Amino acid sequence: MAFLESTKKFNVISPINQLGYGVTGLNVIKSLLSNGHDVSLFVLGQLQADPKLHDFLKGCFESSRMPDFDAPCLRIWHQHDMSEWVGSGEKIGFPIFELNKFTPQEIHHLKHPDKLFVCSQWAKDIVLEQLGDSIKEENVYVIPLGVDRSIFRESISSRPTTTFINIGKWEIRKGHDILIEAFNRAFTKDDNVELWMMCDNPFHTDEQNFEWERKYRGSGLGEKVRIIPRQDSQQEVYNIMSQVDCGVFPSRAEGWNLELLEMLACGKHVIATDYSGHTEFCNKENARLVEVSELEDAKDGIWFHGQGQWAHIGDKEIDQIAEHMREIHKLKQEDELNINQAGIDTSKEYSWDNTVDKILEAV
Repeated sequence: MAFLESTKKFNVISPINQLGYGVTGLNVIKSLLSNGHDVSLFVLGQLQADPKLHDFLKGCFESSRMPDFDAPCLRIWHQHDMSEWVGSGEKIGFPIFELNKFTPQEIHHLKHPDKLFVCSQWAKDIVLEQLGDSIKEENVYVIPLGVDRSIFRESISSRPTTTFINIGKWEIRKGHDILIEAFNRAFTKDDNVELWMMCDNPFHTDEQNFEWERKYRGSGLGEKVRIIPRQDSQQEVYNIMSQVDCGVFPSRAEGWNLELLEMLACGKHVIATDYSGHTEFCNKENARLVEVSELEDAKDGIWFHGQGQWAHIGDKEIDQIAEHMREIHKLKQEDELNINQAGIDTSKEYSWDNTVDKILEAV
């Protein structure tokens, strides 16, 4: 429970939707409110929340009509856009970034807030290295994100098929270009396995999303691939997660990876690269890690154009992913794929109340 030393007021600028920033903003606000603090909410973009939450957020919208202009302002948003704030209180930027280098525009914007919140020590080290003398170390705080364990709770799949899942919008950054190759290396048509992909990218055109789907459906094991549409709520995401055995996240870089932590909270096994933001909570005790030996320029021709670096994933890394997948399948077939208790234990350390505790300590 976030401590209630005294009631605090916050002006929060954030998206509210089912993407990473939106889920983060919503859960931070929910925890602040449930622990007795006041929030004036200023939504970035279109509000896309479960209708059941509209009444919950109503008070935040009413407060935003007459906000406390002396209260701290928390902006949960990209590092290249830190120019707009509410009031004259302390300005706190909370960017969730994936690369190890910032562009000149990003550096310019990151210098503006009074304090910066980041998700991991990996991210803090990058901020301090990239911003240098323009920011003091004591003004950069590691604020880990969380998981709602009232939704993402322990479950064991009753399906006889070994079922793998990847969740995250279609991107080269997330390893979607190589995951299907790893799946095809790991198994044959005779293996009782499936790969579920819940990866619709709302920033892509229909044709771009279809091209990704065609890559998977047209592969050698395409008949074992299931494309799942984007879900409208976290409960619906859990309903999908509860049916699978293992999450596969071959990301080249992540700012945090909410879905990976949610899978751990469900007691599911996970396969993940040993690099970037999720190393804050993902380790050899709770995950099957893919060792990364080098970095490469981050280029995908759409979102990233070499402005930083991310993990290199070549044949050696793809083979590691395939081997981990085979190990999971073997345990499943031998009825020895037990619940991932280490993952559950880890998730208990990363509640959204814990996130808010860290925020309150920093303001």
